[in-house]
Amino acid sequence: MAVAKKGESRVWFITGGSSGLGYEFTKAALEAGDNVITVARSIEKLDRLQVQYKERLLSLSLDVTDRNAVFETVAAAHAHFGRLDIIVNNAGNMLMGMIEELSEEDARSQMETNFFGALWVSQAVMPYLRLQQSGHILQISSIGGLLSGPMSGIYSASKFALEGMSEALAQEAKHFGVNVTIIEPGGYWTNLYLNMKYSKTLACYNSVREELAKQFSEGSADSDPCLAAEAILKLVDSENPPLRLILGSQLLDITVHHEEEKIAAWKRWEEVSRAAEKAIPAPEGYGVADGE
Repeated sequence: MAVAKKGESRVWFITGGSSGLGYEFTKAALEAGDNVITVARSIEKLDRLQVQYKERLLSLSLDVTDRNAVFETVAAAHAHFGRLDIIVNNAGNMLMGMIEELSEEDARSQMETNFFGALWVSQAVMPYLRLQQSGHILQISSIGGLLSGPMSGIYSASKFALEGMSEALAQEAKHFGVNVTIIEPGGYWTNLYLNMKYSKTLACYNSVREELAKQFSEGSADSDPCLAAEAILKLVDSENPPLRLILGSQLLDITVHHEEEKIAAWKRWEEVSRAAEKAIPAPEGYGVADGE
């Protein structure tokens, strides 16, 4: 199986590549001289890049929540260029709503795209990366994968799930020479906010929404998404990529403070935590299979 050698053009597979960060990743990879398969539900926005880069860009329509379609599309992508080197699980959306307000459809829809879509792609590409003993999977998480807050609970749940799955995948894939990095972007001016959806509201939470609106009005401006693309190129060029990469100084500071507060709380309750564990012999019937 063909593998990209040092200095050769690499092959990217990018989901959600027709807009936002995905579009910037697609453009940056092409400008770097690499080949790209980019997939999205709607690929018309990629026409200009298709004309400019011709055979180096393959645009395919795909709904990542359709597991069978994901496997078929990944197979077609691999057959087209003969290998896959960098996988970017970028497809996602954001649903805002208080936990009590969420419908079953709301919750399942958020998980289907943000978690299951990335899971299906990861499963579909691993056989190819495993056989070629190389590759790099980039899981696009969020500030919501690091900490949560009012109205972003189900969005954060989908990103926390993505991060948990990806930690395990990183350890499994490393055995075959495949790297996994979880990308945690801060604020960027993309269509994520424009396409944001909301659950049905309960009037009792209006005061919470008003407080959040005030906080957002006082917040800082977001960044140009091309900066995220520049960071991604530096990441994939690294010989020893990290498991996690935060994009943005403000998010980095917030996350460090958040983790320090967690550690401080664990320390305050250390005595209770340690007292809750004391090894004892296994109760009768535990750890012995039938017939043994």
